[in-house]
Amino acid sequence: MSINLGYWTPVYGGFLRNVTDEGRMAATWEHIREVSVKADRLGFHTTLVPELYLNDRKGIEAPSLEAWSLSAAILAVTDRLRVMTAVRPGFHLPAVLAKTVSTLDSIAPGRVSLNVVAAWWAEEARQFGGNFPAHDERYTQAKEFVEVLNGLWEQTPFSYAGDHYEFDGTIVEPKPQAHPVVFAGGESDAGREAIADFADAYVMHGGTLDEVRSNVADMNARSERIHGHPISEFGMPAYVIVRDTEAEAQRELDRITTVDPDSPGYASFEEFQRNSKLSLELTRREYSVGTRGLRPNLVGTAEQVAERINDYAEAGITLLLIQASPLDEELERIAEQVFPLVPQEALATALR
Repeated sequence: MSINLGYWTPVYGGFLRNVTDEGRMAATWEHIREVSVKADRLGFHTTLVPELYLNDRKGIEAPSLEAWSLSAAILAVTDRLRVMTAVRPGFHLPAVLAKTVSTLDSIAPGRVSLNVVAAWWAEEARQFGGNFPAHDERYTQAKEFVEVLNGLWEQTPFSYAGDHYEFDGTIVEPKPQAHPVVFAGGESDAGREAIADFADAYVMHGGTLDEVRSNVADMNARSERIHGHPISEFGMPAYVIVRDTEAEAQRELDRITTVDPDSPGYASFEEFQRNSKLSLELTRREYSVGTRGLRPNLVGTAEQVAERINDYAEAGITLLLIQASPLDEELERIAEQVFPLVPQEALATALR
C-alpha cells in the first residue's frame, strides 16, 4: 500500500500551544513561501491550508494568515504541490468561491482541492459575521454549498433552490480544467452521512490504527450505499518527531506536551470541544498540537516512524498531513530519512 506525504501549512505561525517560541515559524508570507518552495522541491504531495480568522494555537490576539489569498500565493511559487484549502460555508458565498477556485485552477491546473469544514468556533463566527447554525444544520449547509459548486463547475447557466442557497441562471466561466477533489471531515453520525453524500474524500483527525480502520470502513460503507463506490482518498494529520534515537524523540515529545492551562490557546481548545460532537474525549496532551496530531504516535527514529506510517497506509490512509516544528527543517529531515522507507506516489518526483 502506498501513502502520499503532505503537510499542514502553519497559518498560525506554528503548531505548538505550549511553546511560545518556535524559532523561525512566524505567521508571515516570507516563512510560508520558504516552506512551500522547499516542500515542492522535496516532493511533498499536498499541503492543507486551514481557514481560521482567529489564531486557535497561539491565542486569539496573535496574528494568523487568511487561507485563500495565501493559497493563491503558494500555487504561484510552486510547480507540483497540490494545495487543499479549507472553506467554511458560513463565511463564503458559494458562487463567488466557485469563481475563485476556477481562477486558481487557471494559475495551477489540477493542483487545487478543497477541504469543506462545517466550522466549530462560535466566537470566531460572532467576530467575523459568519453564519453559524446548529451542529447538524451546518452539515446540511455544507452539502448544499458543494452542490452549488459542482453545479456551477459543470453547467452554464446554473440554477439552484435549497434551504440555504438560491441561484437563477448564474454563470461561472472559465471552469476548472478538472473537477477539484472535495475533502471533508466530521465525526457525528449526521456529519458522516452528509460527507459520504457530498464529498469525494474524507479527512479525519489523528487516531490510533484501530480508530482509523473503523473510520475507513464506516465511510466506505456509507459511500458504497449512497454512490456505489468507496471514498477516493483518506487523509489524516499527524505531528511527526524524527530523531537519531528513540530517547531523543521522547525528550522532544516531553518538551512540547507540558501543558499550561493558562496559555492563550487553551480557551479555544475548550470551545472546540463544546461545539463539536466528538467520538472521544480529548486529553490535555492532545491539546498540545491540535487535530489530535500526537495520537498516531509518529515519534521515534526514521525507521520507527516509517514503519508506523506504513501501518497507517495498510489501515487505509492515503494522505498523511505532517505537522512538525520547526517545519522547514523537519520536512527536510523527513524527506531525507523517511521518504526512502515509505512507498508513495510522490517519491518519484522527490528523487528527480
